[in-house]
Amino acid sequence: MRRFVLLLLMPLLANSVFGQATEVPKREFRGAWIQAVNGQFIGMSTAEMQQTLTTQLDALQQAGINAIIFQVRPEADALYMSYYEPWSRYLTGTQGLAPDPHWDPLQWMIDECHKRGMELHAWINPYRAKTKGTKSLGLKHPYKKNPERFVEYDGMLIFNPALQDNRDYICTIVTDIVKRYDVDGLHIDDYFYPYPTPGLTFDDEQSFRADPRGFTDKDDWRRDNVNLLIEQLHHTIRKVKPWVKFGISPFGIYRNQKSDPEGSQTNGLQNYDDLYADILLWIDKGWVDYTIPQIYWEIGHKAADYATLVEWWATHASGRPLYVGQDVMRTVKATDTSVSTRHQQHQKMELQRSYTTISGSCQWPASAVADDAGGYATTLAEEYHQWLALQPEYPFIDKKAPHKVKDLEVIWTDDGPVLCWTAPKYRDEMNRPVRYVVYRFVKGEKHDLHDATKIVGFTQAPFFPLIYQGGEVKYTYVVTALDRLHNESKPQKKKIKL
Repeated sequence: MRRFVLLLLMPLLANSVFGQATEVPKREFRGAWIQAVNGQFIGMSTAEMQQTLTTQLDALQQAGINAIIFQVRPEADALYMSYYEPWSRYLTGTQGLAPDPHWDPLQWMIDECHKRGMELHAWINPYRAKTKGTKSLGLKHPYKKNPERFVEYDGMLIFNPALQDNRDYICTIVTDIVKRYDVDGLHIDDYFYPYPTPGLTFDDEQSFRADPRGFTDKDDWRRDNVNLLIEQLHHTIRKVKPWVKFGISPFGIYRNQKSDPEGSQTNGLQNYDDLYADILLWIDKGWVDYTIPQIYWEIGHKAADYATLVEWWATHASGRPLYVGQDVMRTVKATDTSVSTRHQQHQKMELQRSYTTISGSCQWPASAVADDAGGYATTLAEEYHQWLALQPEYPFIDKKAPHKVKDLEVIWTDDGPVLCWTAPKYRDEMNRPVRYVVYRFVKGEKHDLHDATKIVGFTQAPFFPLIYQGGEVKYTYVVTALDRLHNESKPQKKKIKL
């Protein structure tokens, strides 16, 4: 039986780390986006897609990624078992066609990510209802029932942001996902009002005249339409599962200085003016829990310099946890401005970590990391993600830590020593221990739990296999409990001779 238990723990042992390193953050968001709209899964059988995702997740785990943002609703469709919307064509090739053999990609990804110690954030597009490449809609598609709620624009269908019925419907979809799935976050990207196409007008004049809500300027009215959705989504998620984080990855420019003296020294499309997304307002109001601006350009870009934008967001958007959206391929194709023999990954990572208001990054796309483009994953694994990291804290949601573990002891089995403990009791789901952190210190070392290099592993189970070293080395092992928002309990210690 004990051998069987240890075999079950092997995926957890992949998180184990030993050795020495320079000081690194103990808490850091290390995410990656896995998208569907690039068509990478179309035409794959269930087994092929699962194998593709398994390969990517294994590679991402080796690169130190601790959160996956998985696209599950690209165009009012679903890469999960939805009662409201059709199966996505990005899954099966035909919208409305169920996968065969039947499976639920979202549930499968939750299980696979959690057993690897990763968070899973479900990524939806709230407004887009049809992309240009979609030729036919499934019978369950919402356009079939209420075509009057949509706006046609540049070959796409967009939920009209002006309509409260649409805001309610989008929140119904989010409620369904959050209620039925054990997701760690609900994520939306940079598509609010559609990216403007020269010569085309977004036809919402009738909606503006019918319900201006006191606005005389249509741009302000459009921004308020989006504000209303973001606020409603925030309250919806909190009501269903208060520990599920609500995150947004906006376009990398909020406003240019030519539009606003407080804007960035850039010259490009703007969230506020072109997409009607007032990101800073959402942060100030506390409607979003984390922000990942897509700062995809290189250092030295003439119109949108990476360094300029990182500084701007670090200065203006730190009212909530802030992470940097990185474009892997642009990074590895750009030359380091100081060292001509390497690309810009080192510069960008060092710059990101130089700001105390930035608590991590997210890589686009995950497949480029998994493929180790330009040695990107190797550099993460060997330098920037060499040591395990807890997720950043969210004290504005909850800051109460779980109780500490009990009965910490070592059990000797035929396969070696196992550190075991009893899970602490809890009163509600917010404080339920869902993971444990195991630290190791050699004799004489200060038991500094702020030192990330002393973390030897995470586990969901109340035990952790150890490695016997002949019985001559003395260690102190420390175990703490983490709740759903990664609040950490007080430590429990055990001296062990291995």
